[in-house]
Order: sequence, then C-alpha cells, then structure tokens
Amino acid sequence: MGDGSPAAGAVVERLAATVERLRRQIQQAQASADGRALIELAKGVLVERLRCGPAQAARQLDLLAARAGVSPVELAADLVNQTARDQVSVVVEEFLLRTAAPGDSSAAVRLRTAESGLLAAGDTHRVAQSVLEHALAPLGATAVAIWSASADASLSLLGYAGISPQEAERWHYVPPGVATPARRALVERDAIWIEDSSVSSLPSVGDSMGARAAIPAGTGGRLLGVLEVCWPRPLEPQPPRITRQLEALAELCAHALESDLATARGSRGAEPADLVRLADSLFDPALVLVPHFDAAGTLADFRIHHVNTCFIDLAGRPRSLVDGALLLEAYPMAAGEGKVFERIEHVFATGETYRTYNTSLTELVDEVPLTVSAALSISCHGDAVLMVWRLEDETMRLAELLQHAQRLGRVGGFEEKTDTGEITWSRQLFDLYGLSPAADPIPLGQLLDHVHDDDVEAVRPFLLTLLQYRTSASTTFRLVRPDGVTRHIRVIAEPVLDPAGNIRAIRGAYQDISSQHWTEVALSATRDRLEHTELHAAEQSRLARQLQQAIMPAAPPSIDAFGLRIAVRYRPTEQDHLVGGDWYDAMVLPSKQILVSVGDIAGHGITAATGMVVLRNALRGLAATGAGPGQLLEWLNLVAHHLTEDTYATAVCGLYDPQTRVLRWARAGHPAPVLVRAGQATLLPMLDGILLGAVSETTYEEGELQLETDDTLVLYTDGLIERRDRNLDECVDRLLAVSARFTGSLDDRLDNLLDHSDANTDDDTCVVGIQVGAGPATPSSR
Repeated sequence: MGDGSPAAGAVVERLAATVERLRRQIQQAQASADGRALIELAKGVLVERLRCGPAQAARQLDLLAARAGVSPVELAADLVNQTARDQVSVVVEEFLLRTAAPGDSSAAVRLRTAESGLLAAGDTHRVAQSVLEHALAPLGATAVAIWSASADASLSLLGYAGISPQEAERWHYVPPGVATPARRALVERDAIWIEDSSVSSLPSVGDSMGARAAIPAGTGGRLLGVLEVCWPRPLEPQPPRITRQLEALAELCAHALESDLATARGSRGAEPADLVRLADSLFDPALVLVPHFDAAGTLADFRIHHVNTCFIDLAGRPRSLVDGALLLEAYPMAAGEGKVFERIEHVFATGETYRTYNTSLTELVDEVPLTVSAALSISCHGDAVLMVWRLEDETMRLAELLQHAQRLGRVGGFEEKTDTGEITWSRQLFDLYGLSPAADPIPLGQLLDHVHDDDVEAVRPFLLTLLQYRTSASTTFRLVRPDGVTRHIRVIAEPVLDPAGNIRAIRGAYQDISSQHWTEVALSATRDRLEHTELHAAEQSRLARQLQQAIMPAAPPSIDAFGLRIAVRYRPTEQDHLVGGDWYDAMVLPSKQILVSVGDIAGHGITAATGMVVLRNALRGLAATGAGPGQLLEWLNLVAHHLTEDTYATAVCGLYDPQTRVLRWARAGHPAPVLVRAGQATLLPMLDGILLGAVSETTYEEGELQLETDDTLVLYTDGLIERRDRNLDECVDRLLAVSARFTGSLDDRLDNLLDHSDANTDDDTCVVGIQVGAGPATPSSR
C-alpha cells in the first residue's frame, strides 16, 4: 500500500481522520470528566445547605440551571465560587476581564473546571493539561511545566502540556546548581517573569523563544515545586491581576504535588520522634522545630517541639521555659533580614540544608543584646526542622588568630625537647626553611650548617648564650635554603628549665625579615641621596641669599638729587629655599635724568637671583644710551628672551626729568605705581606691556606724569600686597587706603607700608618711594 496509488491515499486519509476523531473524543471525555467533577462539588454544597440527599441535590441543580437559563456546569461554577471564596474566587473577576466579554461567565467556568479537573485528575501530568486547557490557553500560553523540588535542591518534571515528549525527556531531571527559571524562583521564593527568553541566560524546557513565568508552588509555608508557563512570543510586563491569577493556579498545582510527594516527604502532623532521638544523640545544642500556622493557614512561626540535653540558653533560662514555646516569642532577636528565623523559613520552604561556620546569634540578656559567634546547621526532615549550633571556643578562636598572625608576619614557631629530642615546628617554619611539611625539622645543633658563611660568627654567641648560659637570646643571620635562596632571618629563643635548673626544652620563633632588610638598605641609600640633595639645596640657597644681599641691601641710604628724594625698602622672604628675584634701582644718569625701576623675576633660588643680576645690570647699561623707558623695556625683553634661559620677569621703568618734574614711565606686566597727592592715593594708568621674556619682539606703551611739590610716588613688587585668600583688586584697594592715611616722612611712609602689609605668599618684598621737593618746574603735558 505504499505505492502512492489513489487507493493508498484514501486509506491514509481515513486513518488520519480516525486518529483526529479519537483525539477529540478523548478531549471531550476529559472535559466531561472535569465538568462532572465540578458538578459533584456543587451537589455537595447543596447537600450541606439543603440538608437533602445526592439525588435530590442533582434534581435541584438541574431545576435552578433551567430557571437561570444557564448550563448546569456554569451554575455549578458560580455556586462553588460563592461558597469557597478562596484565592481562585478572588481572581475570577480579573480573569473575566482578561478572557471574556461582558456578561460571559465561561471564563469562571473554565477556571473552576481547571480546579475540579485538577482535584479529580489523580496525576500531575493530567493536572498540567487541565491547567493549560482551561485556564492558561485563554491567556495566550502554549506550554506548561510542573516541577517538583527535592530536598537536595534538584528539580523533577512531574507534569507538562504543550511540550513534546522528547523535550520533556531531556528535562525530566535537573541536577542541583543548574540555573533555570524554576530554580531561580525556588531560591528567591518569588515569581520570576522573563519577557523574552531569547535574551535570557536561563535555559529551560520548551521553546527557547518567547516569554515565560516561573511561580513557586507551595502550601503551608513549604515550596513543593514550581509552575512554569510558556508563551510563544515576548510579552510586555504583566499587570498584578495576571500575577495573582498565576499564583492561584500554582497553589492548585501544589495540592497535586503534595499528594504525589506525601510518601517521600512524610504526612502533615506526623510526630517527629526519630528527629527527637537524633537531636538527643548530638553533643551540641539542638532544637527540633515544627511549623506554626495562623488562622488563615499561613506560616507564622515555628514551635520549639524539643530541646536536647546539651541545650544551653544564651539568656540563662532553664530548658522548661524554652521547650514548647514559639521561636519568636522565646528568641525575638532571631527575626529580621538575614537572621536565623529567615534561614529557618527558607530551609523549611525549599528543603535545602543551610550550613555556616561563622554566624552571629543574638539574644536579650537583662534587656541588653548579647551576640556570640557560632557555627550553625539547619536541615529539614519531613515536617520538622533541626537546628544545631556550636559556640566558638575562645581558645580555638585565638589559635586561629595566631595562625593568621604568624602567616602575615612570616613567623614560625618551634619547640625542641632536650630529653627526647622531639622537635615541633609550625607550618610557617617549614616554609621559611624551604622544606615540605613532611620533612624532618632541623634541630638547633645543626643550625650553623644552614647559615651563610659570613654570619656564622654572629650565630655562635646566640647558641652559647642559649645552651650554656641558659638565657634567652636573639640574633639575625642569612639562612641558606636547600633551593639556594638566601633569606634574612631573625631568631629569638628561650630555655625552659626544670626545678633543678636543667634545660627541659627550648622554645622560640624565626621571622623572615628579608623584605625589611632590603627596605632598610633602600632607605639608607635614599637617606644618603637626600642628605646630599639637602646639602646641595642649602648651599644653593646660601649663595642666592648672599648674592641678593650683596646687590640688594635691605635699607640702602636715601638719595637726594635735584629736589627729588628717593627711599628704598627691601624685605627678603624668611625661608631660604624661597629666595626670589625681586630688584630695585635708582640712579642719576649722565643726562641728569634719574632712573627708577622695580622688577620681579619668576621663580626662586639661585636661578632667580642670577637672572635678577643680569636684568638689573642690563637695564643700567641700556639707560646710559638716553633711550626712553618704553625703548629700554623693549631691549630688556630681548635680553630676557635670548641671553638668559627660561627667564620671565615683570618690571616698571621710569625716567624723571628734574627740570620739568615730568616722569616718563612704562610697565612690563607689573603692578602700576601709586601716586599720593594731597591726602589722596590713586593708581597710575595700566599701560600696555607684557612681561619680559615671553616673546622675542614686542613694544611697550609709555606714559607721562607731571609731578607736583610734595607728591609721593610708590613703586612696589607683589610681595607687598598679595594674599592667597583675596583677589588682586582687593589687595590694591587696601594698599591705596593705607598709603592715603599716613602723613609722615618718606622713610616713615615706606616703613609703615611694610609694617601694615598682610601679604601671606612668602615672597620677597621691594618698595621704592619718590617724593618731590620744592623748586621751579617748567610746564609739561602729560
């Protein structure tokens, strides 16, 4: 019949039609069975309410359905909803909003039919099919998986629908530690939504595309498994009503899982006699805990079912006050995030064992919290939980700390008994000697065989003092290890004497000080270089200071020439390493004009001092040419740019004509002079001109000032006014105010400016004062 003839094709079509007809009959039979189960629930409600028999309840159900104009199944669903008022009833209304048109009660029927089918199914695989067909398919889901959680944290696929048998066979068992959506839902004890599985790193059963949700399935505070729902395409975040609907279905699945796992996990309410005997056989304190539920059936606490004979209460209470009490009433400090109660809840819910070697147990003692460190173990056995703890022994803790200290400090201890020759080494000492822990320790008598030849004479007195004089001793030496590596070692030891004064044992410690030794060598070399650098710097500062003082005395004699009085003050910084390059000059030129100038070299030290000498002397020589102040600064800029190395300076240069009392002046980036006239202090115009040495060629603007009798002109460097906490304009305003207030002589005026200076930049300070005396003067324009 495989020849492709028309007759063969007709046979295949009839066979396919027969298979399809049988499949529909099976589905109808299953739906009918689910509907019958729902009707039986409704009949039970009527029997209880009407006090009638089953037959009369059936007739009454048909009569009420006919009067209401609905099917018996729809009336049964509505009757069960109104009677149960459980979580399924709560989500029916929202379920209707999602799956049915207004006034259509078929969605409620489907949800209740899913429940009745679940209760009547008898196996978890049939439950998955009923849940998908009646409740989840209207939500667009195409596959369902019901996972069972084992105590070893593994997962088993007990029921599925919409998934091929081959795929289900590959996923029938998921070992512990494999990350899947179901596993994550169990660990977090919360629903996990994955909007798009294609971009998720969590593999799972079914199509890898689309969305899926994993909802923990549990009853009475215990997680028995997970309901996993698959959609064929990605989903947007779902509203809370959909989440609550799936949680209701997961709770229904939990009842099926509970029935399947009753034998493996034990029945509810069983007396944990075996666990009590196990607790009493332990040498550590132990509690046997059983769950305590509130009126709504929710896990609220754990009751202390039994305390073993080794139990010691942290608050000092007798066992009788703890035995039988609720855990949170007896130990309220156990509640809280990350505390013991949360660990017990997780173990009871998932069946996973919790174990830690270092945790904190806290209890109130006379209303004061007492915290101790302990090793803790919590395990689930049927419907009971065993909690065992061991308080840390202080001796064990100190020994552990000592081991860490020896490791960090590279210290190894030893003890050598002279009567038996027994030698005990710590592990660190084997590491220092470069030996394996299985090697024989080296006695003190053979120490010289492992010492560097140059250090043998330093170790001999150590052994002599220790063994013959029977006194504590210490020394340092180089240890040559079997691998050829040399380590710098410090050893300290003491003899242990018996009552007769004989050496019974020798105890001591070796420490690897190689890193310290090389650090000391490096520090010594650095110290030598630093001392040389400091001496060199001090010599440079001394030379700079001497050069500065030789050229720029602090208070040179005042100059009186042609009715002009000139006074100068110079105050160097108090710190030798900050010796600067400030300069001043006042001299009568061959043309009978008077040159006055101030300047400031950038930087400090010998370089600044020598730069000051170059520019000051260059200006003196250039001034003899009879050029104006602007031209003098142009030439001085060339000197700074070409004839010195990285020299930058600011300056003010002025030429005073005694016959006309006219001052011609120019500035190169320097503060403008201050004119004091008739009790008023003003700042001269800020003429254009950049600092010296910045560019190769530039020009400087000149200005003229007609001076009058008793006028005072003050030229200064920034060390007189600058402060780190104040802008320059404020500093200049203060200088003008101080200059205007004083009315004494020129020398007293300069002294007063220095005395009232509040500058804090640790810089040199130079002040030049020019005062015009009485005498004739021909008019001149500014």
